[in-house]
Amino acid sequence: MKNRDIQSKIILASSSPRRRELLSKAEIKFDICIKSVDETVPAGMSAAQGAEHTAAVKAMAVSFMNSDAIVIGADTIVVLDGEILGKPKDKDDAFAMLKRLSGREHEVITGVCLACGEKYETFHCSTRVKFYELTDEEIRHYVASGEPMDKAGAYGIQGKGMMLVESIDGDYYNVVGLPIALVVRKIKDFEKRKQIWQPTK
Repeated sequence: MKNRDIQSKIILASSSPRRRELLSKAEIKFDICIKSVDETVPAGMSAAQGAEHTAAVKAMAVSFMNSDAIVIGADTIVVLDGEILGKPKDKDDAFAMLKRLSGREHEVITGVCLACGEKYETFHCSTRVKFYELTDEEIRHYVASGEPMDKAGAYGIQGKGMMLVESIDGDYYNVVGLPIALVVRKIKDFEKRKQIWQPTK
């Protein structure tokens, strides 16, 4: 099925199965196209600006070759005490991250870019997440499941990681990887503006 309010071709510039699932549930018909890009964030940017920057780099790399489509780029990060926690390097790193998050509140930010040819818009969504106090045994058990290894902050709230979370303040789906309701509304607005732009050659 397709969201009838959206007429443009949509391309997701991400390999994330969670983002694919969310777009599908929103009845967005889309293709996937991924380009390898340099995700280095320029010095001096805030966490939110960095997430938007990376999302834009991903989207624009695909958009230049698909100027008739609206391309979605996204980047989700976990921030604790001002430090960005990326994907764990190994099981020890995953354990260390989760140990730091135990009993603490952190921020999950997803930067999003919508691009069409040379035109683009970036925005972000932020959600506060608090973990229960975790024992070392609980952390080791979760790490042994393998789930933390490909996720920012070493956990997935939509999977076994839901057992770690005491509370959230904000958009749950943002923590999953894409603030889908906001993104759909932004796509509709972006599409209206796209209709008055000159086609990109």
